[in-house]
Amino acid sequence: MLGPVPRSDVAPVRRLDPILVDRIAAGEVVERPASAVKELVENAIDAGAHAIEVTIEAGGRRLIRVVDDGAGMSADDLALAVERHATSKLPDGDLGRIASLGFRGEALPSIGAVARLSITTRTDTAETGASLVVEAGVKGEVRPASAARGTRVEVSDLFSATPARLKFLKSDRAETTAIGDILRRLAVAQPAIRFTLRTESASPMVFPAEAEPGPAATLRRLVAVLGADFGANAVPLAMAREGFSLTGHIGLPTYHRGAASHIHFTVNGRPVRDRLLLGAVRGAYADTMSTDRHPVLALAIACEPGLVDVNVHPAKTEVRFREPGLVRALIVSAIHETLRQAGARSATTAAMRTLEALRTHETLHAQETLHAQETFRPVARAPMSVHSGAGPHGRRSVPLPPGIPSFGAPAGYGQPPRHDGFGETAQSLFRGEEAPPAADLRPDEAPETDGHPLGAARAQIHETYILAQTGDGLVIVDQHAAHERLVYERLKRQRAAGGIARQGLLIPDVVELAPGDAARLLEAAPDLDRLGLAIEAFGPGAVLVREIPAVLAGAAIRDLVIDILDGLSESGLEEGSPDGDEGGPLGRRLDAILSRMSCHGSVRAGRRLRPEEMNAILREMEATPLSGSCNHGRPTFVELKLADIERLFGRR
Repeated sequence: MLGPVPRSDVAPVRRLDPILVDRIAAGEVVERPASAVKELVENAIDAGAHAIEVTIEAGGRRLIRVVDDGAGMSADDLALAVERHATSKLPDGDLGRIASLGFRGEALPSIGAVARLSITTRTDTAETGASLVVEAGVKGEVRPASAARGTRVEVSDLFSATPARLKFLKSDRAETTAIGDILRRLAVAQPAIRFTLRTESASPMVFPAEAEPGPAATLRRLVAVLGADFGANAVPLAMAREGFSLTGHIGLPTYHRGAASHIHFTVNGRPVRDRLLLGAVRGAYADTMSTDRHPVLALAIACEPGLVDVNVHPAKTEVRFREPGLVRALIVSAIHETLRQAGARSATTAAMRTLEALRTHETLHAQETLHAQETFRPVARAPMSVHSGAGPHGRRSVPLPPGIPSFGAPAGYGQPPRHDGFGETAQSLFRGEEAPPAADLRPDEAPETDGHPLGAARAQIHETYILAQTGDGLVIVDQHAAHERLVYERLKRQRAAGGIARQGLLIPDVVELAPGDAARLLEAAPDLDRLGLAIEAFGPGAVLVREIPAVLAGAAIRDLVIDILDGLSESGLEEGSPDGDEGGPLGRRLDAILSRMSCHGSVRAGRRLRPEEMNAILREMEATPLSGSCNHGRPTFVELKLADIERLFGRR
């Protein structure tokens, strides 16, 4: 057995060599080529640059060149800039009020310790520029040089002084992608600066400068970074509270991605990836988006420098707020309010996917038809029918699949609704009544579409989808998903107003459960009572249901109780949240239960609807915030513009 090492064998404490110190520091500051690019570009931004150009080779391992038109440096400043902990960004030494992106003075000496670093710079007032080379930590002399105003930094053979680090780098393509992501985040944070990235294998990535500040210029930059679809699916946001302001654009709940990489936050112009901020976004979109999807947004937080600490992470990508709860509440409430003001909107990408699917189906149908014609050649050509795929002018016609009726509607379609929204005209939606058989619709009976964004109902397809005509296209509504959202929002409004309308059961329902499940349900009985569900113990392993929310009349009680129990198991019992905290853990837990309840109180797929019921759903969707998506994040409707439909049929 090995014993303790004798004291005589322990090396004495000594001061490390300065070059070795810089290489150790480089391990934190310069983790990969993207880290070096980030530090150099942030230096250029702090220098007041209006245009920054980055050139890389071999994913940044062979070459990183950053050229800017900023203030530049004098010869004396250049000599000092490559020394450790030398900076111009803390004039008063106050770490509590950092207003620049960089402040530690570590980037240049750390890069110079593990690579060949060359800097050429000139100020606006200097007659000539100055240059300096640092190679593997060895600093050269400052020499005169011809240079334009600004600074040119070249990093060659990154990690050549520490070859072991090269083994941990990813492929050139992966490192190039990481550098591109860094520049995109900086471009989002600084729309007034022109950014250019050049590589040896692709065309340059350029983000032109937006000269005039404002929401329109910011949106143009975001569209350039996040893609053209973002502009049509984004909503502007602006809110301020107690020294913090929040501005930017957020994507609709139905416009989402599979990763959180399209969530951009800046704090006083600094791009950050902070868990507090990401958690706030997740909470804000909780009941409008599936848990495996992520929103697309860009938000800027502005505050006094003293209200946020940026010196908490080596890469300066995380921050610590003096009032984190205030910041989280600001983000959640701002996103909630902005999405509610957006009204009934669904992502345009859903319509694009629908049209693409139709085009793909038509192409496959044409290929199959061509193959059949080549295989089986008839003696005589039969007359073309309306279902042959082309009309008399050569344009496409679409055959109706089995189970889809022609555009008809139940009798009485032309009668105007007696109540706008879910009132007397749509009470059968909550009573479970069946609609009468369908009858043909006369053209003069069709309701007007003017003034209604979601149009007027024209048909019900497969007793699942409502087909509505708008002024410039058509809308396809998933009746169950849409009604589920409407019921959910109604329940939330009633809870916020002081109590959910409830209905007593003529004969209380006994639900048999496992003893542990019954105990868990009874423990949550006070919260459930606030939601209109009155339960009490009924012997071992059973609960008695006496009242349910009025909008759930007719629901299967046992299924409802089991679903709520599953929801309690997933969310857990949140402790320590005040009853009035609608945005806290308790409020979110109650909303999660309401979401499950609403599924049981909504119109099911396969339910035949009367025309006034279909139009009532459309009118209520127009008046209900967040109605573009169901509680689980699926779109409730898809809108197809007439121009797109005409292109589909070759009319444009």
